[in-house]
Amino acid sequence: MATIAFIVLLLFAVAGYAYNRISARAIREGGARLHSIPGYHGLFSFLVVLVPVFVLILLWVALQGPVVDAVMMRGIPEGARAGLDDGATQLLLAEIKSIAAGRIFGQPDEWKIAAGNRLSELHESMSMAMLVSTAVLSAALLWHARRRVAADFRARQGVEKIVSALMILCSVVAILTTIGIIASLLVETAKFLTLVPLDEFLFGLNWEPQIPIREDQVAAEGAFGWTPVFLGTLVITVVALLFAVPVGLMSAIYLNEFAPRRIRSAAKPVLEVLAGVPTVVYGFFAVLVVAPAFRSAGDSVGVDVAPNTALAAGIVMGIMLIPFISSFADDALSAVPKSLRDGSLALGATRAETMLNVLFPAALPGIVGGVLLAVSRAIGETMIVVMAAGLIAKMTINPLESVTTVTVQIVTLLIGDTSFDSPKTLAAFALGMMLFIVTLAINVLAVRIVRKYREIYE
Repeated sequence: MATIAFIVLLLFAVAGYAYNRISARAIREGGARLHSIPGYHGLFSFLVVLVPVFVLILLWVALQGPVVDAVMMRGIPEGARAGLDDGATQLLLAEIKSIAAGRIFGQPDEWKIAAGNRLSELHESMSMAMLVSTAVLSAALLWHARRRVAADFRARQGVEKIVSALMILCSVVAILTTIGIIASLLVETAKFLTLVPLDEFLFGLNWEPQIPIREDQVAAEGAFGWTPVFLGTLVITVVALLFAVPVGLMSAIYLNEFAPRRIRSAAKPVLEVLAGVPTVVYGFFAVLVVAPAFRSAGDSVGVDVAPNTALAAGIVMGIMLIPFISSFADDALSAVPKSLRDGSLALGATRAETMLNVLFPAALPGIVGGVLLAVSRAIGETMIVVMAAGLIAKMTINPLESVTTVTVQIVTLLIGDTSFDSPKTLAAFALGMMLFIVTLAINVLAVRIVRKYREIYE
């Protein structure tokens, strides 16, 4: 039903655009001088109808499920709800939703069947109410916008105010989202630190988040030192950058300055195709091609190479990062004023000297931005590491051994049914908080580097 509501809204908005534009054009043809061109009158009606109703539909869709569930749960007999904790209540609600969807297993109680029917009826009623509200409000706003059409109406200023409000709203949403992410990490990390000492987490050299799940289960107490996990992330990232940065920069320099036009037009799109390859495909490539090749090469020279290695994961991750670095570097080099290149060549410098001493330093801020993006992508990569590097945290910088990363451990800790009251689960948020701090520090460092070189080459 939400899809139908969006279609109805779009039809009203388009109709308002056409109606107001035709009306404004008729006023102009009647001899009056319009303050704004007819297109702005139509766009004003389009935005006036579209924006409020679109927000209404989004809020309705977001709140319909919880409201309907709450109303349905109030209709359940008191005896059936008595003594149920949050987990049991959620299971009961899931069972009623399955019955409402027609997935009935066994012979449920009559009151559960009645609750399922009531849930279906409530959803249908709410969906129909949403559709009617969309049509009525859209029609009312269209009528209001039509009344504003006049020769002296400042339609362009009205459109600009609406667009400005939308941009401010988007900015506020982005800021609030960031604040919400940080707050959620801080809250859950604080819970984790009440169970695990801060010094043990920051400086512990063992990562074994295995704790008893049941009282009768025998398990280790668990070790939550994040150092080996971060060290594995650092090793794989360094290997990836050592491979990707030289290859990406050299390819960008060649394509930008030295490659013939025909080679550039063919090579650049092919290089950028690598950015669209799914990471799981890179993971398969690492497991089936790169890792066996390294093991065979190690056996041939008598070097012990683990089945899953940081080197294989890093090399494949470096291949994935090449288009990011190359594209940013190429754009940065292309943005350098042509006068700098021409002036260097006019003074007798070769093309290589011009690139090395003039263009590359001037483009360094953009190049640093590309490398920064590559670092962030490498730190946050999960699938390649899971498939090629392994899950075991080790205190080693040997790229021929199996290591793990922060993101892999976060995914591992949150797989399956989770209860957010144990150190094992809360450790995922602590790792996420540390990853956020590290990424923030890298961003601050990159901004300082960019500002420094911009002061020199402006």
